[in-house]
Amino acid sequence: MVEGTTENTAVCPRLVTGLRDRGLDAERGVLVVLDGGKALAAAVRNVVGGKALVQRCRRHKERNVLDHFPEAERLLIQRRLRAAWATQAAEQAQQELETLARGLARKRPGAAASLREGLAETLTVNRLGVGSKLIKTVESTNPVESMIEIVRDHAGRVKRWSSGEMALRWTAAGMLAAEAQFRRVKGYQELPALAAALEHATADEPLADLAVTA
Repeated sequence: MVEGTTENTAVCPRLVTGLRDRGLDAERGVLVVLDGGKALAAAVRNVVGGKALVQRCRRHKERNVLDHFPEAERLLIQRRLRAAWATQAAEQAQQELETLARGLARKRPGAAASLREGLAETLTVNRLGVGSKLIKTVESTNPVESMIEIVRDHAGRVKRWSSGEMALRWTAAGMLAAEAQFRRVKGYQELPALAAALEHATADEPLADLAVTA
């Protein structure tokens, strides 16, 4: 936990470096689920290197695409997006999404561009063969966002923030309150298979140079 914004190019490397220095072991690969923020994604690549595989949050991507449509057209596009992501074979899923983007390119160019941006990273869990139960947890940032909402509610009555230290203390207190509501990960039985898939997929990838990123 660090003070700052998700698009701050100084804060994000400090956050990821702090995780590494506190014991995050990426030697055998790690899956990182991100919302699309460029600074945070760059920090992960620079600090962890090729051992980090990024899964773009599908819920964020979906909202970004649907925002380009009037309300009446959104349900159909949402169904096509989710049907493609539910396709087990990553290559087929990517083809379906690219077909959708081509179909949107003339009428909704903004939606097509939004879909194409980071498209392959929305299918990382497909390429890793994540099972149907565990994928509900690792396809989006929803688990951590649920915790963040509890933190916001916990600090909702605070009107005067005197310092960054105060904000950090309240955030930590809210996270402890959220911890009481944590539940076992759905599909946790599939975690060993995911770990093995990550190790295999990143076997030839190097860790980042610690001297450069420290």
